[in-house]
Amino acid sequence: MSRIERLFARKSPVFIGFTVAGDPDRERSFGVAAAMVDAGVDLLEIAVPYSDPVADGPVIERAHVRALRAGTTPDDVFTLVRRVREYAPGLPVVLFTYYNIVYRRGPDRFFSEAAAAGADGVLIVDLPAEESEEVGPSSLRYGIDRIALIAPTTSPERRRRTLRDASGFVYLISLEGVTGERDRLPPIAGLVDAVRRETDLPLAVGFGVSRPEHVRSVVDAGADGVIVGSALVRIVEEHMGDEAGMHEALRTAIRALKGGLAPDSGVEG
Repeated sequence: MSRIERLFARKSPVFIGFTVAGDPDRERSFGVAAAMVDAGVDLLEIAVPYSDPVADGPVIERAHVRALRAGTTPDDVFTLVRRVREYAPGLPVVLFTYYNIVYRRGPDRFFSEAAAAGADGVLIVDLPAEESEEVGPSSLRYGIDRIALIAPTTSPERRRRTLRDASGFVYLISLEGVTGERDRLPPIAGLVDAVRRETDLPLAVGFGVSRPEHVRSVVDAGADGVIVGSALVRIVEEHMGDEAGMHEALRTAIRALKGGLAPDSGVEG
């Protein structure tokens, strides 16, 4: 059983935290990840910095820019994954990337190095289901889960095609648009129910989730996990000159957000 399977097998809601490798720079990036681990993230999603992150809103886009300006390369990302794996041996780690990075490196080399570093899954944001055979053999060869991405606008036919090759868990996008903090989330129970009928894989909801009440509403909608990105990346941006304050703010935010996972949290959905 993989680390991702073991995590979701516990049958309690999972909190997934997101960070961009190399943000705010290559060395301090590990401190960000370690602070998130210390605060209790159940799974860590690490983005490979990319020059054109079309799925991301301004907060995460700026993080990509900072990481690239710091000189972060895919080799640095794998080094970060190795450090996280040493720091938290049982923690599942998923790489969030765009296909050009995988293509330039070569799918077999990319998945081989990801596995050697200790990654458990890869989410390729912009790879259409029709072209997924480009990475399928390498994913299977190295035991890396291919995380499926499904949006509210994904048709039932495309959902079935996307889910056919998926493993690990399914990333459900809560809204139409890019990543970023929102005041309110749209109703997502319908999407959760529809995908639940089509797969046995766990379902985690992201995009726009930034408050404890959002976390609570995602859990109440029947999701198995919740993904928070921009709200955490913003903390890094706001504490660039105060590393200790950055780590403390991350820990405080994650603990507050995780409070929304508890059925008796008192958070209004």
